[in-house]
Amino acid sequence: MTVEPAQSVAEREWWAQRWIDVLESFGWRRRLERARNYVREGRVLALKFQGPQVLAQVQGTAPEPYEVSLGLDPFTDEQWSYVIEELSTRAIFAAKLLAGEMPQTIEEAFTASGLSLFPFSKFDIHSTCDCPDPVNPCKHIGAVYYLLGDYFSQNPFILFELRGRTKAQIVDSLRQLRSTPEAAAEVSGDRLERPSVLPDLAQRFWPYAAQLDSSLVVIAPPPTQENVLDLLGPFPLEEPAGSNGGNLEGQKLLEALRQMYQQVHYQSLMNAMMARERE
Repeated sequence: MTVEPAQSVAEREWWAQRWIDVLESFGWRRRLERARNYVREGRVLALKFQGPQVLAQVQGTAPEPYEVSLGLDPFTDEQWSYVIEELSTRAIFAAKLLAGEMPQTIEEAFTASGLSLFPFSKFDIHSTCDCPDPVNPCKHIGAVYYLLGDYFSQNPFILFELRGRTKAQIVDSLRQLRSTPEAAAEVSGDRLERPSVLPDLAQRFWPYAAQLDSSLVVIAPPPTQENVLDLLGPFPLEEPAGSNGGNLEGQKLLEALRQMYQQVHYQSLMNAMMARERE
């Protein structure tokens, strides 16, 4: 994937700033200041992604631009399977990612698997430059690293790509894991007994087959985790005789509906994103 150089942004998103903080923790204040100047002056002439590696050309003082490469250690398929499973247990993770945002607690999905999304130190970053400077990172590598922070602000999935998974792969894996209410319950470890009063609506809830104009569709996570069931409050059902103030059947119905509403909400986000990916 080849991309045009991004404009440097004054205020980065938190995940992009986290990326920059790692670089600046190395020290070398004057060197990194020159790297920032390189970005502002547009000296990063080309930048492309080749799997988990970034390849760039940076114009230095020499007539020909320097060739820079930068990458992280990609996770194995097994490690990614653990991460995806953790991500699938919380629908807000997928919802925010599909809206182009990085959830504040997303690192929990990686640390639970003994991994780190962001590099810990310079030893986690593998970079080369064909300039004569023997110190790594040189100002050319630093410029590419800074510019990547700006790209992350625009598209957080680039950070995942450096760890070995593209946006399409992540979205598809999440969609498969949460494709049915039963699968979602298995992942969360919270399988509910389906009450007899609840019809099987999972496959025919609000069907709509017509094509929507993509310009009219805005994919965004909800401002809160409340849904219509929270707003309506408890079901107005009569308590069975001898229930001691409890209505077990009503509680089962409410929990089953919550599960269905969550699944419908999540699946609609996934379907919208997959449709947009195909455009």
